[in-house]
Amino acid sequence: MNRRRPPQPQRPPPRQRLGRARRLPALDRLGIWLYHHRQTLSESLDRLRDAPLASGMTVTVIAISLALPALLYVLSENLRLLVGNWEQTAAISLFLDLKIDDQQAQTLASQLRSWPEIARVEVITREQALAEFRDLGGFEEALDRIKENPLPIVLAVYPQPDQADPAQLEGLQERLLELPEADFARMDTLWLQRLEAIIALMRVIALLIGSLLGIGVLLIVGNTIRLEISNRHTEIEVMELVGATPGFIRRPFLYTGAWYGLLGGALAWVLVGIALLIIQAHVSRLASLYHSAFKLTGLGLGATGILIGASILLGLIGSWLAVSQHLRQTRTF
Repeated sequence: MNRRRPPQPQRPPPRQRLGRARRLPALDRLGIWLYHHRQTLSESLDRLRDAPLASGMTVTVIAISLALPALLYVLSENLRLLVGNWEQTAAISLFLDLKIDDQQAQTLASQLRSWPEIARVEVITREQALAEFRDLGGFEEALDRIKENPLPIVLAVYPQPDQADPAQLEGLQERLLELPEADFARMDTLWLQRLEAIIALMRVIALLIGSLLGIGVLLIVGNTIRLEISNRHTEIEVMELVGATPGFIRRPFLYTGAWYGLLGGALAWVLVGIALLIIQAHVSRLASLYHSAFKLTGLGLGATGILIGASILLGLIGSWLAVSQHLRQTRTF
């Protein structure tokens, strides 16, 4: 005799289950939400570990794309620091007539210090100039044969900070040349201003290259996420059938894109550091020729945060675009 099975309780549809979940206390909903995010974050990292070759290639391409503009930015910042140090040198070197002695030079320097456009004036005597010339090296034999010091007294004229405009400096130089004690003058800051213009150009180039390569990172991450969506197509269909929301479907891919961005940004930081170590040897050799010990500075804390943050943001945007395109094609919205 066949017994009739008792009716089984039917499972509520997804929308009804979602409504019940929303009736949970706020703290419970927050705990469930955080737990799911932690689980998705861990699972997305595990998926990258399961495919080390493909993941490593993607991360490396992202790192190289970000390291190039970052390295150009670091080099421009080091040049800016170097120019800042050089700006401490005299803006105008006023060479006095050979007939002028030290006392007359000191008197003239006192007069120039009263000019409103001049910040300070330093007197470089003949003996000091000869000692500096001897320190340059390579002229010892010639200097030993000279019985009389042929170098003139030099006044190192430092203009006020608001007098750094090239036209103002040229006007000041012309006024100095009108002095009866002056022989000739040399401008020391014009080439620094040209170098500053080159540094500004380097920054613009770094920005343009960074923008173009940033678009490349978006395409790389988007294409990688699109391939992963294709591989998990069946899983996504099942989630859609049980009533998963677009945000639920999108979440693991967003975390994957964020992992790509984080790892790519970290590797880019390492590549910039390695490149600076390689360049530093040549910079030290060049600086030694000028009796200097200039050392390159790497990405600071703020620049590192911007690099990694921008990398993560690019990874999120690229994955968002890829998943959104898939959801539009499947008419999820």
